[in-house]
Amino acid sequence: MAPHRGSHRFSLRALAATAAVGCTLGLAAVGVSSAAAAPPNPPPSSSKSFPGSVPPWAGARTKTGIPLTNTTVEGEIYLKLPNEAAATAFATAVSTPGNPQYGQYLTAAQWKSQYAPAQAATDKVVAWIQAQGMVITGVPDSGMYVVFRGTVAEVNAAFQVAEQTYSVQGTDLIGPDRAPTVPGDIAGLVSSVSIDQGRLLTRPDNIADGADASPGGQSASAVPVATPCSHYWDEHEVTVPRTATGATSAPTVLCGYTPGQIQATYGLGNGVAMNATAGAGQTVAIIDAFAAPTMLSDANQYASLHGLPALTSTSYREILPSVYYDQALCAEPSGWQGEEALDVEAVHSTAPGANILYAGGSNCAGGLDIAMSKILDGQLANIVSNSYGYVGEAVAPDQLAGEVHQHLQAAAEGIGLYFSSGDSGDEKKALGYTSPDFPASSPFVTSVGGTSLALDQSNNYLWETAWGTTRQRILAQADGTLTYAGALPGVFQYGAGGGRSADFDQPAYQTGLVPAPLANGKRVSPDVSALADVWTGFRIGFSPITNDHSLNTGSYSEERIGGTSLSCPLTAGLMASAQAASNKRIGFANPAVYQAAAAPGAAMRDVTSPATSINLVRAYPATGLTWMATLGLDTSLTATKGYDDVTGVGSMTEAFAQQVAAQH
Repeated sequence: MAPHRGSHRFSLRALAATAAVGCTLGLAAVGVSSAAAAPPNPPPSSSKSFPGSVPPWAGARTKTGIPLTNTTVEGEIYLKLPNEAAATAFATAVSTPGNPQYGQYLTAAQWKSQYAPAQAATDKVVAWIQAQGMVITGVPDSGMYVVFRGTVAEVNAAFQVAEQTYSVQGTDLIGPDRAPTVPGDIAGLVSSVSIDQGRLLTRPDNIADGADASPGGQSASAVPVATPCSHYWDEHEVTVPRTATGATSAPTVLCGYTPGQIQATYGLGNGVAMNATAGAGQTVAIIDAFAAPTMLSDANQYASLHGLPALTSTSYREILPSVYYDQALCAEPSGWQGEEALDVEAVHSTAPGANILYAGGSNCAGGLDIAMSKILDGQLANIVSNSYGYVGEAVAPDQLAGEVHQHLQAAAEGIGLYFSSGDSGDEKKALGYTSPDFPASSPFVTSVGGTSLALDQSNNYLWETAWGTTRQRILAQADGTLTYAGALPGVFQYGAGGGRSADFDQPAYQTGLVPAPLANGKRVSPDVSALADVWTGFRIGFSPITNDHSLNTGSYSEERIGGTSLSCPLTAGLMASAQAASNKRIGFANPAVYQAAAAPGAAMRDVTSPATSINLVRAYPATGLTWMATLGLDTSLTATKGYDDVTGVGSMTEAFAQQVAAQH
């Protein structure tokens, strides 16, 4: 683990010293240990098992080995809400325009007293975990879950399982071989037990420039077509082999839109005179794993270069963990740094007058929950941007339900949660079946999909299409002629996530606007959308971490980035600006979003699939490759007139955000 400077501004109840945990070992070499192969004792007859707590990739699936018994793993126990039905009904009522309770939000103390587990229940679970020799690393003030760490041997003994290693999406993860059990006096308090490493695959939903550079092992050579990037749509065109439309030239990839262009796109200004006050009086929280040591200075260098107001110790604050866990499995702090810079700079671009609160997770699993609870239990913001997610809903079903408890708390307190919808389309390639990503598929969060965007030289909006990018390589023959390596449009590369949930029923707010055949009685993601395509993209700046252990950084630089990690904070900032303009608190936005979208004169942009192919060209001199991209083709997800499973009700504008606020 790597200590990190900074301190908690919102304290969790410290029940054990985190230093006692020792270094996270990740996955140790496979050891053949009979002690790890089976539970040491049969479970007491009064114990209860939790089959819904086994992730779909564990249990009966083929195992790849047995972890050493001293390997440290993280666990999380979710407690039952005393009256979950009442909590759900209240969260729905206060979020639904027209309901007599609309906008009558609770304080955090009221949520805890009315809907959260009793303090005695949480304390009992904590005491039991400690009695098993494991260490508590986080308990929120709400008491709704307990995060802990223990060795494989301790987990096996406590939960009567035999932890195994499984190959999941190319990574070896530890998980139980059967349903975990807990003693009967504890079981009645518990809704779910998480003792697997599946959540450590949580990743930022962004696509960095160069992520599509080349297949592995490609040798460098001269690029067939050089492609200077364009500052606006079609600034530069280059010669290409004949396309499906008969064209022999195509625009080059964009350099990444700037804050001024973003403001012009979404109706906050003209892109020349920057709007510096939109969002004043609001606080937008951002949650990611870990934390960049130079975020404030990087954000201010970025602001000075792009005409945004500087952030101060008042307008920018951080809540940081003192210890990091599971860095290798969570892609290291450097793997999240571009995400953090993107989130902060995108929110600052669409809500430049708002305060920003960054809450870093100690890892990419329970640490993210703890970061969320700091915001909810302290009511430190009224909008939270979350640009991360699992691959599909491939998490234990009871654990999904436990996570939704936090979403209910946020809705009850009038705090809007925004989640990116994902960057891999329908996820069939990864999972073998189609699925939206969670948490975006939760019925109590706003899922933000993605688009490709074109602006002209004067920052006028030209068009948008659904974000879905395929690519094909351009080759130069010996005689100098250009050809494609295969048929256009080529292979799907990335695109906005979405689709029908397998776990959550259709919420009332989607009835009517979401086509019945698309929903089939289930929640469909996303709800709204904004710019996500990395080929059109957004320009960010930061000082890259060069050493994850010491958190040393290099020099500030800028790059183009995309993904629904971009569309999510852009939308969160637009909603903050709308709240400031209307002096209204939107809270959980979806019921108001769908009502506003159904009303005459709705100002979102209805996004559809392109009638003809839209192509962009990008060369990578370091590898000698040139790619032709075709936009608007997103796996099985399709943008259509009205609601669709790529862009939701449509692309955001500030005018539409204010129409959502006007539903109050």
